[in-house]
Amino acid sequence: MADRDGAQPRVTALARKLGARIAASGPLPVDAYMAACLADEAFGYYRSATAIGAAGDFTTAPEIAQVFGELIGLWLADQWQAQGAPQRFNLVELGPGRGVLMQDALRAAGQALPAFAAAARLHLVDISVPMREEQRRRLAAHAPTWHAELADVPNDAPMFAVANEFFDALPVRQHVRRGSAWHERRVGLHEGRLGFVEGEAVPGDFARAEAPEGAVVETCPAGEAIAQELGARIAELGGAALAIDYGTAVSGWGDTLQALRQHKPVDVFEAPGECDLTAHVDFPALMAAARKGGAASYGIVGQGAFLTRLGLPVRLGRLLRSAAPRQARELAKASQRLLDPREMGTLFKVVCIVPAGSAPPPGFVSELEI
Repeated sequence: MADRDGAQPRVTALARKLGARIAASGPLPVDAYMAACLADEAFGYYRSATAIGAAGDFTTAPEIAQVFGELIGLWLADQWQAQGAPQRFNLVELGPGRGVLMQDALRAAGQALPAFAAAARLHLVDISVPMREEQRRRLAAHAPTWHAELADVPNDAPMFAVANEFFDALPVRQHVRRGSAWHERRVGLHEGRLGFVEGEAVPGDFARAEAPEGAVVETCPAGEAIAQELGARIAELGGAALAIDYGTAVSGWGDTLQALRQHKPVDVFEAPGECDLTAHVDFPALMAAARKGGAASYGIVGQGAFLTRLGLPVRLGRLLRSAAPRQARELAKASQRLLDPREMGTLFKVVCIVPAGSAPPPGFVSELEI
């Protein structure tokens, strides 16, 4: 099965492992394939890859401009103060990458409210060994504790959390419409190579009655479970969570599963375990799950609008006044990339989870903005 450039996908160690698994037990659901590609203990992408930055496969907003992480830190500190400035709380980042966002966040929040940084107990949820080493180097002064999943983070204090480009990497399930039925999409073998196949019809209409023949609907049970857990923890002990990612403001249909390698899209079956796999986030589903957990949710706000409301243009203006010409050009370019609707400004969206009955936090206007 050739990739989009006509070349044959490379048979990696993980491809051979998955092929043997499929041959023995039958085709895998898409989420099982995606989970293996990203998190297989021996060959998973996030177990060994240094994915972020120019030398990796993708770049995230904190790597583009430090003001991004600074504004996130100030938002978290504001919510901490609004909830009575608890003397001890769990500061959690889901998918912390190289630790750049949290480094910038703690620096800015610590300067504005030193008591915030002093009260924080830093918890990082990540399975990547190389990334943990980067995080350790940047955040050693804050004595972080690492966890493989949110469930391992102690639920013994208010939690203030951030998840930037985390939910898009969680495994999705896919279903294809055939007539009046939905068939689960799976990964099987075509002449010994990995490829999509369709399983038997399964119950459920996915509330997509208007979807045309052949439409693909994606769901992310893992993401919804985490959003519900965030909502339940915040409802019980207080706190706030901020999720920034790319995705949809209205639940619909479409195959958004994609692979990236060296900043370029490639076939999802190219070099399994050596490419990043992601899918667009269904923000309405995340918000509904958080509310199911007992919390309130606000959003969905475009990243550009959110950062503008938090004062990025004002902050940029101050930096430009004291910057050298070359630095000023770089700052302006980076900020444009974060804000511009043609770049990250509208594709990337922001939602938050706060205790039920809370007023809209900074950056948000109402419980549902589209």
